[in-house]
Amino acid sequence: MAARDKAAKAGKAAAAAKSNPYVQRLAQDAELRENLQNAYESARNAYARLSNGKAPAKALLDDKKLQKQLKEAAGSLKDASTALREGPQRRKPGIFSKLLFVVVAGGIALAVSEGLRKKVLDALFGAEEEFEYTSPTTPTPAPSPPPAPPAPPAASDSGTASDSPSTASSPAS
Repeated sequence: MAARDKAAKAGKAAAAAKSNPYVQRLAQDAELRENLQNAYESARNAYARLSNGKAPAKALLDDKKLQKQLKEAAGSLKDASTALREGPQRRKPGIFSKLLFVVVAGGIALAVSEGLRKKVLDALFGAEEEFEYTSPTTPTPAPSPPPAPPAPPAASDSGTASDSPSTASSPAS
């Protein structure tokens, strides 16, 4: 029965620890864990220096190394408590990531838009001159032959009014 009671108490303690927001933060936040670890190490080193056989008051006042370790421990505890109260700090995107985004977006815009691409090229290299190209190697077209002179009207033997255009024969062209 004692084993069951211990297991039940351990289960309740684990459930309480899981639901505790401070324990969750400690498990999730690497910076908080690092601050607490630095504070513990600095305090342990300071205690070891303090208990080296000298009078504690004299060690606190004269030992510069001890004072430095105590300051480090206090600073790490302060950072840990601030991090625990404020929550995890999200990193804001830096200038490099913003610049990279602008360059990629500009490249996509230039690749997609022909009008924008022409404007950028005109701004960089000047406006394109319009000209018509004629190749010196292509032959010029040969002149067409002059039209043939009209055929003279055919003479008639009867001497009647055969000069009318309806009765005259015309050569086939």
